[in-house]
Parts: sequence; structure tokens; C-alpha cells
Amino acid sequence: MSTSRIVCPTIRRAFVKDVAVGGLLALAALAQTSRSVWDGVYTRDQAKRGEALYSTECAACHGLTLNGGEMAPALTGGEFLSNWNGLTVGDLFDRIRRSMPADRPGSLNREKNADILAHILSMNQFPAGPQELDHQTEALKQIRIEAAKLDERK
Repeated sequence: MSTSRIVCPTIRRAFVKDVAVGGLLALAALAQTSRSVWDGVYTRDQAKRGEALYSTECAACHGLTLNGGEMAPALTGGEFLSNWNGLTVGDLFDRIRRSMPADRPGSLNREKNADILAHILSMNQFPAGPQELDHQTEALKQIRIEAAKLDERK
């Protein structure tokens, strides 16, 4: 016997309504907090600080222009964007934070990693904005990496 036949229709309607309202609220919260790299998620000053850090901490392996090296992938261009498209800035931040620099993984603090990431975003032609890129993974997980602006994909 199905349990749906036992449940009172009034209770079932209330449950379905609660689930629907909860789902709509979750979608609304996601829409409000979810941003894209096209929304200006770092500042020019932060990217400038990141450029200086990148030069000393990353360029030996990834190249001065982020084009990659013998053992390190490019951090700009089609292949980079293809690999990270659909993931979040938080995913990329965690990868950098945990595994870079290759000879001293995890040696840079969160602020320095965020500055370097701002430089990477800048070099990929994502626009700067009024607020610095956060250095907390939870906040960065709300920012999607999109290879192309939504209105340009149509």
C-alpha cells in the first residue's frame, strides 16, 4: 500500500506547498548571491598587487604573461578558460592556495592568493569592479567562472 494514500490530503497539500516555497526561496537566494567573473569581482589596485606577487611567486613556472611553461599550464586563454568554465572562483582559489607555489605549496597567505587570483582574472580580460576579491573560499564559491559573458553566448 502506498503511503501517499494514507496521508491526509490537507497535510499532503501543506507539505507540497512548503517544499515549493522552500525551493523558490533557495533559488531566490542563489540568484541574489551568485555572481559571475563578468560582474567586476576584483579591483584594479588588487590586480596590480597581484601582478607584483605573480612576478615573484608564479612567473618562473607559468610565464610572465601567464602563457604557461614546460611543466606549468597557462593561466590565460582558451584552454585555461575551458578547464575552469562552469566552476567557481573558489575552486580556483583553493587549487592555488593548496598547491602553489609548486616548490612551497600553501606558503602564501589568503590575501596574497586573492591578489594573485585578481591578476589572473585581469589578464583573462574579466572586468574590474569597486570591491576587492574576497579571500574566503565560501564567498568565492558564489562567483562562477564563465568563459563568455551570458549575453555574448546567444
